[in-house]
Amino acid sequence: MFLRGIVVIADGSTVPYDLLVERVCNERVVQQVYAGPRGDFSMQLGSRTQVAIDASADVEIPNTSTPDGLNQGVPRQQLLTCELRTTAPGFRMSIVRLMDLTVTAGNVDVGRITVDRVTKVDGATVNAAAYRAPKDAIKAYEKGMSAARDGKSADAEKYFEKAVQIYPKYSNAWYELGVVRQTVNDRDGAKAAFAEAAQTSKKFLAPYLKLAEMAFVAKDWAEVLRLTEHIIEVDPLNHTDVSGYVLDLDPMNAGEAYFYNAMANYRLGKIDEAEKSALKAEHVDLMTKFPELHLLLAQIWSEKGNYAGAIGELETYMELVPGAKDEEPLRTTLAKLQELNGTAGAKRE
Repeated sequence: MFLRGIVVIADGSTVPYDLLVERVCNERVVQQVYAGPRGDFSMQLGSRTQVAIDASADVEIPNTSTPDGLNQGVPRQQLLTCELRTTAPGFRMSIVRLMDLTVTAGNVDVGRITVDRVTKVDGATVNAAAYRAPKDAIKAYEKGMSAARDGKSADAEKYFEKAVQIYPKYSNAWYELGVVRQTVNDRDGAKAAFAEAAQTSKKFLAPYLKLAEMAFVAKDWAEVLRLTEHIIEVDPLNHTDVSGYVLDLDPMNAGEAYFYNAMANYRLGKIDEAEKSALKAEHVDLMTKFPELHLLLAQIWSEKGNYAGAIGELETYMELVPGAKDEEPLRTTLAKLQELNGTAGAKRE
């Protein structure tokens, strides 16, 4: 069973070759494909005769074949919490809920998905370095993107390396080189490529976010703070034009930057700054990509004596992550906060 569709650009321009289509279930990316030159894409949801396994996330899709071997489609409930997200540098994210589709046919067509370009900021300076890349570098870059779309990581890495060798200021190629190295678990190589991309263009925020994520995993809080402060200074919520392709962060990625910044500030003892960034992250994290954000706010407000606020954030986290491994300790903490809140209320009276 295949899920098909086509992505079109609202202004009629050509679909970029790095437009990514993701299937997201329960806020977890379970499948990724790149749209073709005409915007068409296809992803396999299941098999005609056997249980299908989504290799990208080990998500099992129940077999729905009839005794005669005809596929009846993925059950509707399987798609209740799933959606398609289309993303590309310089374009706003587009989201399609799969629960609204008819899923009884062998092929499910989501139809046309229209995406809009990010609105440019008045007075912003565009870095046109990418446009000055020699034709051979651009050709190598495009071959790398094609190989990456086909899952050929080794070939993609080779082409991106060739592109930056020809044109060392090719920030897009450095960034994609970092991404493909991440797919083969070359952490050091990925970090080096992202660092080159960031150095090439100070307003190209995507590699800064990648580096911040890596520092976050390593618990290098000072580095997380340095990188995210740079992102926030450029202000991802304003969609700053950068690197020729208008490569900026959409609101969802901005939420990630603010979350990392909040955690780094908190770990470094800057509780007021942590609260400020955490509230901004909560404001833009509409898809609740970071449930831990609510734990952080609960901790901050508990320390500040705002027990009612801490209770609300803790309850939100437990709703978003039912059956969490730390559920019992959290329930104990919740009970203590409720007791403290009651005591504080009685004193005010």
